[in-house]
Amino acid sequence: MRIRSTAVLLVAFALVGASCGSSDNTASDDNGSITVYSGRSEDLIAPIFEAFEAETGIEINVKYDDSANLALLIETEGDASPADVFISQSPGAVGFLDGKELLAEIPSEITERVDPAYRSPDSTWVGVTARARTLVYNPDLIAEADLPQSIMELAQPEWAGQVGIAPGNGSFQDFVTAFRFQAGDDVVAGWLGALADAGAPTYAKNSAIVDAVSRGEIKIGLVNHYYVLGTLAEDPDAPVANHFFPADDVGSLVIVTGAAILEQSENAANAQKLLEFFLSDEAQMMFSAGEGEYPLVDGIAIPDGLPPLTGLGYTVDLAELGGGLEATAAIIRDSGLQG
Repeated sequence: MRIRSTAVLLVAFALVGASCGSSDNTASDDNGSITVYSGRSEDLIAPIFEAFEAETGIEINVKYDDSANLALLIETEGDASPADVFISQSPGAVGFLDGKELLAEIPSEITERVDPAYRSPDSTWVGVTARARTLVYNPDLIAEADLPQSIMELAQPEWAGQVGIAPGNGSFQDFVTAFRFQAGDDVVAGWLGALADAGAPTYAKNSAIVDAVSRGEIKIGLVNHYYVLGTLAEDPDAPVANHFFPADDVGSLVIVTGAAILEQSENAANAQKLLEFFLSDEAQMMFSAGEGEYPLVDGIAIPDGLPPLTGLGYTVDLAELGGGLEATAAIIRDSGLQG
């Protein structure tokens, strides 16, 4: 994912560096280490890890991969997994591991930094940031007034071949899972099948959808809101914009990045320190300024140009998304959409 300008990231990192410099925690070389399995890409989250290491002296060993792949790997590894912390791009993957009873309970002083809507009811994972599902569109090709007002409209003939989809993306799969809970499997299977039959272009990732819309290859695409912010940060004249579906439409689903501590971790104290850092004001500012995501801790400014998160998007019990992960993957696969 290509999200921010270098200048913005450097400013955010400087803010954290200044804060770290005034901290009572002095970095040292003997504070231990933790292993993190990260479903967030290295270019997005590595600066957060570096700031944590500088402040605490705790070394982070990171394995990067798709969130679903990492969740399945952790399940396979079981008690032998070296992972102490799992960071998932979406709640579906952490919910999956929660259902397998592979996650430890997180202390309340950490989880209570976040609204209950954005953490698991049993305190086994906590949201770090949030993103809204949106429809990216090219304003040179279509006026916002002419855009669909419901996710269901995308399956209509007028949008045939014009809706970019990333079927393998974790956020898209979480959206489909929420859609299934709302409308039922038959409706969702029909909707996905209609898109496939209409020749909806598929892409490996959301950034490729935004690029295709910007080039005018397609008019619209389903993405997370921050991809458009990233493109505009690099090129303010790029012909892309976010269209938010109404708050009662599942197309505006609000999804969180989830963090969890593995049950078998032998470094739980250091793992807790990392989660505490994620939810510190410093790190939340970095996530907001650097990635363009919504911070989940009160009092942190949201990125410029975004509507407030409260009342913005469709919400579900995020803990349910993990339970639908495998069935959702099968429905997408059977629809004929391949990315």
